[in-house]
Amino acid sequence: MQQSEAPRPLFIAIAGNIGSGKSSLTTLLSHHLKSRAYYEIVETNPYLADFYADMKNWSFHTQIFFLTKRFQHLREILATEDSVVQDRSIYEDAEVFAKNLFVRGFMSERDFKTYVDHFELLSDYLRAPDLMIYLRSNVDVLNTRIAARNRSYETRIPQSYLQSLNETYEAWAEDYRHGPLISIDVSKLDFVNSAEDLRQILAIIKWEMDGLSNRNQFNLPFEASQKGRKTSNQSMLTPMASRAI
Repeated sequence: MQQSEAPRPLFIAIAGNIGSGKSSLTTLLSHHLKSRAYYEIVETNPYLADFYADMKNWSFHTQIFFLTKRFQHLREILATEDSVVQDRSIYEDAEVFAKNLFVRGFMSERDFKTYVDHFELLSDYLRAPDLMIYLRSNVDVLNTRIAARNRSYETRIPQSYLQSLNETYEAWAEDYRHGPLISIDVSKLDFVNSAEDLRQILAIIKWEMDGLSNRNQFNLPFEASQKGRKTSNQSMLTPMASRAI
Protein backbone atom coordinates (compact mmCIF):
# COMPACT_ATOMS: atom_id res chain seq x y z
CA MET A 1 0.00 0.00 0.00
CA GLN A 2 1.46 3.36 -1.07
CA GLN A 3 1.97 5.79 1.78
CA SER A 4 0.63 9.30 1.18
CA GLU A 5 2.94 12.28 1.55
CA ALA A 6 2.73 14.34 4.72
CA PRO A 7 1.20 17.79 4.25
CA ARG A 8 3.82 20.46 3.65
CA PRO A 9 3.76 24.07 4.85
CA LEU A 10 2.12 26.56 2.52
CA PHE A 11 4.30 29.34 1.10
CA ILE A 12 2.52 32.50 -0.12
CA ALA A 13 4.26 35.63 -1.42
CA ILE A 14 2.72 39.10 -1.75
CA ALA A 15 4.00 41.02 -4.77
CA GLY A 16 3.49 44.64 -5.75
CA ASN A 17 4.90 48.09 -6.29
CA ILE A 18 6.08 50.44 -3.53
CA GLY A 19 3.01 51.55 -1.56
CA SER A 20 0.68 48.86 -2.91
CA GLY A 21 -0.07 47.45 0.56
CA LYS A 22 2.11 44.34 0.54
CA SER A 23 3.28 44.63 4.14
CA SER A 24 -0.23 45.33 5.43
CA LEU A 25 -1.69 42.34 3.58
CA THR A 26 1.20 40.18 4.77
CA THR A 27 0.27 41.04 8.36
CA LEU A 28 -3.47 40.50 7.88
CA LEU A 29 -3.14 37.31 5.83
CA SER A 30 -0.54 35.71 8.09
CA HIS A 31 -2.82 36.40 11.07
CA HIS A 32 -5.83 34.96 9.23
CA LEU A 33 -3.92 31.84 8.17
CA LYS A 34 -2.05 31.49 11.48
CA SER A 35 1.18 31.60 9.47
CA ARG A 36 4.59 33.14 9.96
CA ALA A 37 5.18 36.54 8.31
CA TYR A 38 8.44 37.52 6.64
CA TYR A 39 8.76 41.23 5.90
CA GLU A 40 10.92 43.04 3.39
CA ILE A 41 14.05 44.51 4.95
CA VAL A 42 13.79 48.16 3.90
CA GLU A 43 14.83 50.49 6.72
CA THR A 44 18.04 48.52 7.36
CA ASN A 45 19.26 48.86 3.76
CA PRO A 46 22.27 51.20 4.19
CA TYR A 47 22.16 52.22 0.52
CA LEU A 48 18.50 53.17 0.15
CA ALA A 49 18.67 56.91 0.90
CA ASP A 50 21.69 57.23 -1.39
CA PHE A 51 19.86 55.25 -4.07
CA TYR A 52 16.86 57.58 -4.17
CA ALA A 53 19.22 60.57 -4.30
CA ASP A 54 21.39 59.07 -7.06
CA MET A 55 19.92 55.92 -8.63
CA LYS A 56 22.63 55.46 -11.23
CA ASN A 57 25.51 55.26 -8.75
CA TRP A 58 23.74 53.22 -6.07
CA SER A 59 21.38 50.88 -7.94
CA PHE A 60 23.72 47.87 -7.91
CA HIS A 61 24.59 48.16 -4.21
CA THR A 62 20.93 48.57 -3.25
CA GLN A 63 19.68 45.64 -5.29
CA ILE A 64 22.47 43.29 -4.18
CA PHE A 65 21.59 44.09 -0.56
CA PHE A 66 17.91 43.26 -1.15
CA LEU A 67 18.79 40.08 -3.06
CA THR A 68 21.06 38.87 -0.26
CA LYS A 69 18.53 39.56 2.50
CA ARG A 70 15.72 37.94 0.51
CA PHE A 71 17.80 34.81 0.02
CA GLN A 72 18.52 34.70 3.75
CA HIS A 73 14.77 34.78 4.36
CA LEU A 74 14.24 31.98 1.85
CA ARG A 75 16.74 29.79 3.68
CA GLU A 76 14.72 30.31 6.86
CA ILE A 77 11.47 29.62 5.00
CA LEU A 78 12.85 26.34 3.64
CA ALA A 79 13.90 25.31 7.15
CA THR A 80 10.63 26.10 8.93
CA GLU A 81 7.71 23.73 9.36
CA ASP A 82 5.29 26.66 9.57
CA SER A 83 3.26 28.05 6.71
CA VAL A 84 4.64 31.39 5.55
CA VAL A 85 3.44 34.66 4.03
CA GLN A 86 6.33 36.67 2.53
CA ASP A 87 6.33 40.39 1.83
CA ARG A 88 7.80 40.62 -1.71
CA SER A 89 9.50 37.69 -3.44
CA ILE A 90 13.04 37.23 -4.64
CA TYR A 91 11.71 37.00 -8.21
CA GLU A 92 10.57 40.62 -8.02
CA ASP A 93 14.07 41.69 -7.02
CA ALA A 94 15.59 40.26 -10.19
CA GLU A 95 12.74 40.30 -12.70
CA VAL A 96 11.16 43.64 -11.79
CA PHE A 97 13.42 46.01 -9.83
CA ALA A 98 16.88 45.17 -11.20
CA LYS A 99 15.51 44.71 -14.72
CA ASN A 100 13.66 48.03 -14.58
CA LEU A 101 16.79 49.86 -13.43
CA PHE A 102 18.83 48.33 -16.24
CA VAL A 103 16.25 49.08 -18.93
CA ARG A 104 15.93 52.70 -17.75
CA GLY A 105 19.70 53.20 -17.76
CA PHE A 106 20.14 53.38 -13.98
CA MET A 107 22.18 50.17 -13.85
CA SER A 108 25.06 49.53 -16.23
CA GLU A 109 25.18 46.46 -18.44
CA ARG A 110 28.24 45.27 -16.53
CA ASP A 111 26.52 45.59 -13.14
CA PHE A 112 23.30 44.03 -14.41
CA LYS A 113 25.18 41.02 -15.78
CA THR A 114 26.95 40.56 -12.44
CA TYR A 115 23.61 40.85 -10.64
CA VAL A 116 21.96 38.28 -12.93
CA ASP A 117 24.91 35.91 -12.44
CA HIS A 118 24.39 36.13 -8.66
CA PHE A 119 20.65 35.56 -9.00
CA GLU A 120 21.08 32.55 -11.29
CA LEU A 121 23.57 31.04 -8.87
CA LEU A 122 21.03 31.38 -6.05
CA SER A 123 18.19 30.08 -8.23
CA ASP A 124 19.30 26.47 -7.79
CA TYR A 125 18.43 26.76 -4.09
CA LEU A 126 15.08 28.54 -4.39
CA ARG A 127 11.60 27.27 -3.66
CA ALA A 128 8.98 29.17 -5.60
CA PRO A 129 5.90 30.31 -3.66
CA ASP A 130 2.93 27.97 -3.82
CA LEU A 131 0.84 31.08 -4.56
CA MET A 132 1.92 34.53 -5.70
CA ILE A 133 -0.54 37.36 -4.96
CA TYR A 134 0.12 40.46 -7.07
CA LEU A 135 -1.41 43.72 -5.79
CA ARG A 136 -2.03 46.15 -8.65
CA SER A 137 -2.53 49.88 -8.10
CA ASN A 138 -2.30 53.10 -10.09
CA VAL A 139 0.50 55.57 -9.45
CA ASP A 140 -1.73 58.26 -7.90
CA VAL A 141 -2.86 55.82 -5.21
CA LEU A 142 0.71 54.63 -4.66
CA ASN A 143 1.86 58.23 -4.15
CA THR A 144 -0.95 58.90 -1.66
CA ARG A 145 -0.07 55.82 0.38
CA ILE A 146 3.65 56.55 0.27
CA ALA A 147 3.04 60.12 1.50
CA ALA A 148 0.76 58.87 4.30
CA ARG A 149 3.42 56.63 5.81
CA ASN A 150 5.89 59.54 5.80
CA ARG A 151 9.21 57.74 5.41
CA SER A 152 11.96 60.31 4.87
CA TYR A 153 13.90 58.29 2.30
CA GLU A 154 10.76 57.84 0.17
CA THR A 155 10.19 61.57 -0.35
CA ARG A 156 12.68 61.48 -3.23
CA ILE A 157 10.99 58.70 -5.21
CA PRO A 158 10.24 60.11 -8.69
CA GLN A 159 6.74 59.49 -10.05
CA SER A 160 8.36 58.33 -13.29
CA TYR A 161 10.13 55.58 -11.32
CA LEU A 162 6.86 54.33 -9.84
CA GLN A 163 5.24 54.42 -13.28
CA SER A 164 8.05 52.42 -14.89
CA LEU A 165 7.86 49.89 -12.05
CA ASN A 166 4.12 49.57 -12.62
CA GLU A 167 4.69 48.86 -16.31
CA THR A 168 7.41 46.33 -15.52
CA TYR A 169 5.19 44.66 -12.91
CA GLU A 170 2.32 44.29 -15.38
CA ALA A 171 4.57 42.59 -17.93
CA TRP A 172 6.11 40.42 -15.20
CA ALA A 173 2.73 39.26 -13.90
CA GLU A 174 1.58 38.43 -17.42
CA ASP A 175 4.66 36.28 -18.05
CA TYR A 176 5.11 34.86 -14.53
CA ARG A 177 6.23 31.25 -14.89
CA HIS A 178 7.21 30.09 -11.39
CA GLY A 179 3.76 28.90 -10.26
CA PRO A 180 0.18 30.08 -9.65
CA LEU A 181 -0.39 33.84 -9.58
CA ILE A 182 -3.51 35.88 -8.88
CA SER A 183 -3.67 39.61 -9.61
CA ILE A 184 -5.87 41.85 -7.44
CA ASP A 185 -6.55 45.51 -8.23
CA VAL A 186 -6.36 47.32 -4.88
CA SER A 187 -6.58 50.88 -6.25
CA LYS A 188 -10.08 51.35 -4.83
CA LEU A 189 -9.77 49.01 -1.86
CA ASP A 190 -8.84 49.89 1.72
CA PHE A 191 -8.42 46.43 3.21
CA VAL A 192 -6.62 47.85 6.27
CA ASN A 193 -9.58 49.95 7.46
CA SER A 194 -12.50 48.28 5.68
CA ALA A 195 -13.57 44.84 6.91
CA GLU A 196 -15.64 44.36 3.75
CA ASP A 197 -12.69 45.09 1.45
CA LEU A 198 -10.54 42.67 3.42
CA ARG A 199 -13.27 40.03 3.26
CA GLN A 200 -13.37 40.31 -0.53
CA ILE A 201 -9.62 39.88 -0.83
CA LEU A 202 -9.56 36.93 1.57
CA ALA A 203 -12.40 35.30 -0.40
CA ILE A 204 -10.40 35.55 -3.63
CA ILE A 205 -7.30 34.11 -1.95
CA LYS A 206 -9.23 31.28 -0.32
CA TRP A 207 -10.90 30.43 -3.63
CA GLU A 208 -7.47 29.97 -5.20
CA MET A 209 -6.08 28.12 -2.17
CA ASP A 210 -8.97 25.67 -2.29
CA GLY A 211 -7.85 24.77 -5.79
CA LEU A 212 -4.23 24.43 -4.68
CA SER A 213 -5.15 22.10 -1.84
CA ASN A 214 -7.06 19.87 -4.26
CA ARG A 215 -3.91 19.51 -6.39
CA ASN A 216 -1.36 19.32 -3.56
CA GLN A 217 -1.16 18.37 0.09
CA PHE A 218 -0.73 21.46 2.24
CA ASN A 219 -1.00 21.98 5.97
CA LEU A 220 -3.82 24.55 5.85
CA PRO A 221 -5.44 26.23 8.88
CA PHE A 222 -8.92 25.65 7.45
CA GLU A 223 -10.59 22.85 5.54
CA ALA A 224 -10.50 23.37 1.78
CA SER A 225 -13.14 21.72 -0.36
CA GLN A 226 -14.26 21.57 -3.96
CA LYS A 227 -17.66 22.67 -2.75
CA GLY A 228 -16.07 25.87 -1.46
CA ARG A 229 -14.74 26.64 -4.92
CA LYS A 230 -18.10 26.09 -6.57
CA THR A 231 -19.94 28.35 -4.14
CA SER A 232 -17.35 31.16 -4.09
CA ASN A 233 -18.57 34.51 -5.41
CA GLN A 234 -17.13 34.28 -8.91
CA SER A 235 -18.17 37.84 -9.77
CA MET A 236 -15.60 39.24 -7.33
CA LEU A 237 -12.83 37.74 -9.43
CA THR A 238 -13.83 39.58 -12.58
CA PRO A 239 -12.89 43.17 -11.68
CA MET A 240 -10.18 42.36 -9.17
CA ALA A 241 -8.26 39.29 -10.27
CA SER A 242 -6.99 39.74 -13.78
CA ARG A 243 -5.71 36.20 -14.09
CA ALA A 244 -5.01 33.06 -12.18
CA ILE A 245 -2.70 30.42 -13.55
